[in-house]
Amino acid sequence: MQQGFKQLSQALSANIIGQQHLIERLLIALLADGHLLVEGAPGLAKTKAINALADHIEGDFKRIQFTPDLLPGDITGTEIYRPEEGTFKFQQGPIFHNLILADEINRAPAKVQSALLEAMAERQVSVGGNTMKLEKLFLVMATQNPIEQEGTYPLPEAQLDRFLMHVVIGYPDAEAEQKILRLVRGEAMDQAPHIGEKMTQADIFAARQETLNLHLSESVEQYIVQLVMATRNPEQYGEDLANWIDYGASPRGTIALERCARAHAWLNNRDFVSPDDVQAIAHDVLRHRILLSFEAEANGMTTNKVINELITRVPVA
Repeated sequence: MQQGFKQLSQALSANIIGQQHLIERLLIALLADGHLLVEGAPGLAKTKAINALADHIEGDFKRIQFTPDLLPGDITGTEIYRPEEGTFKFQQGPIFHNLILADEINRAPAKVQSALLEAMAERQVSVGGNTMKLEKLFLVMATQNPIEQEGTYPLPEAQLDRFLMHVVIGYPDAEAEQKILRLVRGEAMDQAPHIGEKMTQADIFAARQETLNLHLSESVEQYIVQLVMATRNPEQYGEDLANWIDYGASPRGTIALERCARAHAWLNNRDFVSPDDVQAIAHDVLRHRILLSFEAEANGMTTNKVINELITRVPVA
């Protein structure tokens, strides 16, 4: 099973150059059964990444472009009157797919964001008197552009918490940029990498079970809990941390840390979870779950720097 995911990673890397961190986080989200919020400038292959993932696994894909005039029914679906039958029939929206790209999620109003995030959390959609379950394989990757903030609707902290990870990506280096040129030129000449056999949903569910069966010692479990507790009670680890953090991570953060650490260990061919696995994914899991104080932002502190301090100060059990 691990070999299959290794081949999937290599196939994605052939299509998505210079964004290995994003590829790994996509695979972790797939294994941990969670959703991704990806932040990056335009043109960094965010859309292409989940599109490539959809090409290589069994399942369907739908892209939703979030705009200010979008309505909740445009996502969940709506009841349509059938005059020939004299009845209303529910027309499913794009949320009823396996892989969803919510492009520029902060462009749509809160009501539309809530419709998507409710479906993400509950794995079901309720319209009228009907409640419909979503697909068992269901992954949402939402993107937001950090450059243009005019006319946007920032996601509230309570809704951000529903994302498994908040991944921030940057520009590729010069070597990767040259490879991108060659890849795009090859695609224009119909020389795109061969897709090959797709990974089945059964394989993905089996891999998820294998990650849950990894050995997780009580000491590592305690370390995960203490990291989260440090975000809620930062005064125990320094007065400066207490001044920087207004609100800490919720229990969802604890659960996400454990699930992502398990997936990270499994992808690296280990049969146990180590503190290194926890630290490797801590920034992406906690970044959107810690609310900094005005004092911290005024002093140039960032959430990444605060998480670095937490990792340094919280002892490994």
